[in-house]
Amino acid sequence: MDPLSKITDDVLESYRRVGGINNIDGTNLPSKRAIATICEDLLQLLFPGFHDQEPIHSNHLRRVTTYRLQSIADRLKEELGKSLRLAEPDCPSATAEHILCKFLHQLPAVREMLRTDVEAAFNGDPSAASYDEIIVAYPFLETVAIQRLAHILYQENLPLVPRIMTEWAHARTGTDIHPGAKIGSHFFIDHGTGVVIGETSEIGNRVKMYQGVSLIARSLAGGQALKGKKRHPTVEDNVTIYAGTTIMGGDTVIGAGSTIGANVFLTHSIPPRSLVFYEENRLQILDKDQHRGIANGAIDWEI
Repeated sequence: MDPLSKITDDVLESYRRVGGINNIDGTNLPSKRAIATICEDLLQLLFPGFHDQEPIHSNHLRRVTTYRLQSIADRLKEELGKSLRLAEPDCPSATAEHILCKFLHQLPAVREMLRTDVEAAFNGDPSAASYDEIIVAYPFLETVAIQRLAHILYQENLPLVPRIMTEWAHARTGTDIHPGAKIGSHFFIDHGTGVVIGETSEIGNRVKMYQGVSLIARSLAGGQALKGKKRHPTVEDNVTIYAGTTIMGGDTVIGAGSTIGANVFLTHSIPPRSLVFYEENRLQILDKDQHRGIANGAIDWEI
């Protein structure tokens, strides 16, 4: 027997024997490749002229934008329809069109939010030479842009597509933000590598994070019984979280104006304007307003 024929038989037998990871004769799933291309085109739409090989002249902007919108709409509607039919096989195409229209109508508002993210990055990073550099070279912005778009679809209870979008960005940038996370304005992740933000996280305005920060659930031992429950932390306005810090639990609230030092492991709430750090292997939680210049200047963070 031809070796390849034998291997084919063995693989087919595996398909028969090992269920749960096949989609044969099933519903047509959203295409990861199609959604990846749509994400790339959405970035062109959000940041015209920054994700293109050729410059766009203002005289051609309406024509280019109309073409891009129509192209994205046609392809995304198809993927939305596939997604909706997973839960409701007879779901009418009008439902996908309705969600698509709501999504596209929010593009200007997403651009407004992203403008604040660029501003926060420029003001918060002395190495940033310009807004242009942030838009074309900072991976966090690409991740946050796709997450803000995916969050709109997530709010429509749409299966698969929002998660495929954010995982596409995750693969490109190393920053993992679930589409369910709620993120305010002026959000900046410096470096971005290794950041994890869970589904039920809530992040206020003017929050800054560094690499390796994790906003995660305290325990997932409950499995699917935890679905829909608040599992991830809340970070209020004007908080800075330094590299390598892990914050756990749906009941954990980081009070507004706080600063969390590097490599902190936090499983409980802290009041507003707290300064949290380790000193001699002990967790210290201080009131910023009463402890400026602590440790003879040994701590020189943004506070």
